[in-house]
Amino acid sequence: MRTDRERISTRLLELNDHLAHRLLKGGALTGVTERRWREADAAITTLWRLFDAYQTVLDRAEELCAGRPGPEELEELTFLITGPSVKTPREDLPLERAGLLGDAGEHVTLAGALTRMSAAFDTATAVVAAADAAWSGLLPRLEAAEKAWQEARAHLAALVPPGAGAPPYGETPEIGRARRLERELDAARALVRGDPLSLVRDGHADTSGLDRLTGEIGALRAVLAEAVRLREGYGERRRELGGRVDEVAVAEEEAAALRARVVGRIANVSPPEVPRLSAALRERLAALDSLRERGRWAELARRAGELERSADDALRRVRAVRDSAGGLLDRRDELRGRLGAYRAKAARLGYAEDLRVSELHRRAHDLLWTAPCDLRAATAALAEYRRALGGEGAAR
Repeated sequence: MRTDRERISTRLLELNDHLAHRLLKGGALTGVTERRWREADAAITTLWRLFDAYQTVLDRAEELCAGRPGPEELEELTFLITGPSVKTPREDLPLERAGLLGDAGEHVTLAGALTRMSAAFDTATAVVAAADAAWSGLLPRLEAAEKAWQEARAHLAALVPPGAGAPPYGETPEIGRARRLERELDAARALVRGDPLSLVRDGHADTSGLDRLTGEIGALRAVLAEAVRLREGYGERRRELGGRVDEVAVAEEEAAALRARVVGRIANVSPPEVPRLSAALRERLAALDSLRERGRWAELARRAGELERSADDALRRVRAVRDSAGGLLDRRDELRGRLGAYRAKAARLGYAEDLRVSELHRRAHDLLWTAPCDLRAATAALAEYRRALGGEGAAR
């Protein structure tokens, strides 16, 4: 029994020192957690009171065993060990349930007291363990959200001076978004710290809400960080964007000139028109200055990113038209080169004086060197000339 007492004492002290127990005992609990903690706290109170009564009986039994117990002492010792010697703690009942004499409690054996203590301990540790598991999953996520929020708020403070509510700052979308996320973070903080058990699903902490909130705060933080960078380096960023728009304009002129050459030199083709996008891009570039003057840095950063992507897309589209048109001239030049190779082979094979072969060469040559060039007809004439020289393997 001494061993049992020591083990019980150790477990009670471990429970008392458990971090989750301290958080539950000192926290401002709500909801499911508050209800379950009331039950657990009552069980712990009962457990300690019952343990005190249990120890009192053991102390008396040890005292009797220390001497030479006579018949009366042996009878008492027997009663202490085997009889209903442990008085259970009186239940604290409300006035309407207590009656005139209140709850006098009852007496149980040492084994019965141990059974009741075990049940109370299980009730208490179940709640403490559940809260500990919930907080273990939730608190790191809450800390991540709070860290992201602190960084986002620091960026926002760098963009909006304290107390700025009138133009040029006003209620920007980012300020409104930050206020909403701060309210959601406050609510999540209260729920995680005050009612973690309400977030347990199938035995595990449901962190999806915190993960979503952290993601939204992180996205806002990224937007605000980019806005801060843009404010600090707006001049350079604008010059860079202006350079990209200029590149699009130059590419448009080059593509238009090349298309005009193709239309004049290649017959029966209609290359795609060159998209004229640089003018609209310049208007969007100029609009950034207005946002700068109004202190709308986050919106400016977003539009600057969109403008950059639009300029890159415009450059790809213009170059695609240029390459499509240029491909027609490349095809004509390729056919010219092949014709020269075939003619050299004709000389090697002794066809230089062959009238039919010479006529086929002349026809292909005229088609390839006449503007506009009919590529389809020139390709057919070149194929016929090649067959006359010896088939598919000619002039490889």
